[in-house]
Amino acid sequence: MRFIALIPARFQSTRFPGKPLALLGGKPVIQWVYENVKQALDQVWVATDDDRIFNAVEAFGGKAVYTESTHRSGTDRCAEAARLLKKDSEFDVVINVQGDEPFIKAEQIRQLMACFDGKTEIATLVKAIDSTEELFNPNRPKVVLDINQNALYFSRFSIPYIRGEKENSWLLANKFWAHIGMYAYKSEVLQSITRLNPGKLEGAEALEQLRWLENGYRIKTAETRFQSIGIDTPEDLQMAAQWLLK
Repeated sequence: MRFIALIPARFQSTRFPGKPLALLGGKPVIQWVYENVKQALDQVWVATDDDRIFNAVEAFGGKAVYTESTHRSGTDRCAEAARLLKKDSEFDVVINVQGDEPFIKAEQIRQLMACFDGKTEIATLVKAIDSTEELFNPNRPKVVLDINQNALYFSRFSIPYIRGEKENSWLLANKFWAHIGMYAYKSEVLQSITRLNPGKLEGAEALEQLRWLENGYRIKTAETRFQSIGIDTPEDLQMAAQWLLK
C-alpha cells in the first residue's frame, strides 16, 4: 500500500482565526503538525486555500497545495487535494490529519496505516475513556465497536447506555471509547464519500462519519494511547504552550 498524508488547513475560524499560523514554542502550529507526520511518512502535503498558510508551509520547507475556498469540511478539502496530486503522485490510501493537532504522534499515523489489509475502506483511531467528565462531555464523540474493532455507531451521547447503574459507576461496568478525529481512506473511497448526501444520523449528531456508516461503509478502528490536544481557541494555545514546557 502507498500512503499520502494531507493536512487540511484554513485561515478562517470562528473561535480562532489564523490558528494554523499561531506560534507555539516559536513555530507555527501547522509546522508542528507537518513535522510530526513527516516522521512517519514521506508524502505529506498541506491543503489550503490561503496564501499566508501556503507561503508559511513553503518557508519551513514543507509542501502545500491550493484548494478551493468553498469546502465545508476537511474531508472535502482532502478529496480535492488528492485529485490534484494524483496527477503526479501514486498512492492508494489518503490519511487526513487535522491541522490544529500539534502533538500528533508518528505512532498514530503508523497505526492508521496498519489498518489497511486490502479490505479496509476507512480507518480511524479510538482511545479508552478513563474519566466520567470525558464520558459525559458532548464535545467528545464516543464510538461503539464490534468484535472486529469496526465502528458500529458514533455519538455525542455516552454509549452504550448502562441500564440499572448510576452514571458515576458506568466506567466500572463497561469499557467506553472516545473517537480521535483522524481518518485514513482508500483513495477511491475518499472520492465516493464526498459525493454522498448528508444523512439523517449526521444531521442529528453533527458527525460526518455517520453519513459513511449510514451508506454502508465500514470504518476500521485502531486503539491509540495518546490523547491529542486540539487548538480551537487562544486558550487552547496557552494550554498547549504550558504542556510543551513539561
